[in-house]
Amino acid sequence: MNLVSNAIRYSTYLLAIAGVVAMGFVLQTIRSQESAIPPPPVAPPQKDAPDNIAATGILEAKDENIEIGVPAPGLVEAVKVAVNQVVKEGDPLLILDDRELRAALLKLNAAVVVAEANKAVAQAEQVKMQDMLDRLKSIPDQRAISQDDLRNRTNDERVAKAQLQAAEAQLAAAQADVKQTQLLIDRLTVKAPKSGTILQVNIRAGEYASPQNKQPALVLGDISTLHVRADVDEQNAMGVAPGLDASFSLKSDSSKKFKVQFVRIEPYVIPKVSLTGASTERVDTRVLQVIYKLDKPQDQNLYVGQQVDVFIPRKKQL
Repeated sequence: MNLVSNAIRYSTYLLAIAGVVAMGFVLQTIRSQESAIPPPPVAPPQKDAPDNIAATGILEAKDENIEIGVPAPGLVEAVKVAVNQVVKEGDPLLILDDRELRAALLKLNAAVVVAEANKAVAQAEQVKMQDMLDRLKSIPDQRAISQDDLRNRTNDERVAKAQLQAAEAQLAAAQADVKQTQLLIDRLTVKAPKSGTILQVNIRAGEYASPQNKQPALVLGDISTLHVRADVDEQNAMGVAPGLDASFSLKSDSSKKFKVQFVRIEPYVIPKVSLTGASTERVDTRVLQVIYKLDKPQDQNLYVGQQVDVFIPRKKQL
């Protein structure tokens, strides 16, 4: 019995040791298969000074990007511009289908012709009545004519004059309808509100455009001078020093810094705009927006919409 019990006891020890050795072997295998964590593709940005305020910003066109919409829903007949095209104020950008209005204009032009004819008839009638009245009044001896005839001729002349005024008013109304329709036709040619560069074209000929579309038909901006819109957390808003220049670096390259000039502080703290687009996110932070300007560098390609890290000098404590 002692021999059996000793054998069982020693075999238990051996199994425990074998289990520990096997576990160590498994752990060693797992560690050998683990790959080293790669370094970040871009080094994190470094502040120019420890007291600077760090903010997230975005590049935009001078005086902000202009989202071009359409004045009325309709079919796009032609798009007159392309991306990167430089336009001047008043240049046509896109044209909506205006055939319905042009058909109505034909009818209105015909109404003007009718109104002009009615005016001519009324004018001739007024001249006739005026002539008949003048003849009665030109008789030397007024006793030779009936006073009733004179009053009737006078009233007829007044009626003819009133009819002429009504015909003139109808003609003016018909001409106004023509001008109104012409303005509505001109309105369907969307023109550039200011000079700039076409940044985006989101509509094509043959597509249906509507003012209710969430996406603008065109995006226009002056990119000769870029602006940086920095979102400063509301906790750091009081530390922003107005009037002082700042610097920024691109999210894709933190090694290069760009100097920017102070433009203004927008005096309205707004909810922070989510950059991830997740529908489950909630806005729990508000930001103060500070605008800086940057002369477009010749040795670096900068694009509207790029995210940047902005470093703003902190206001000195008195």
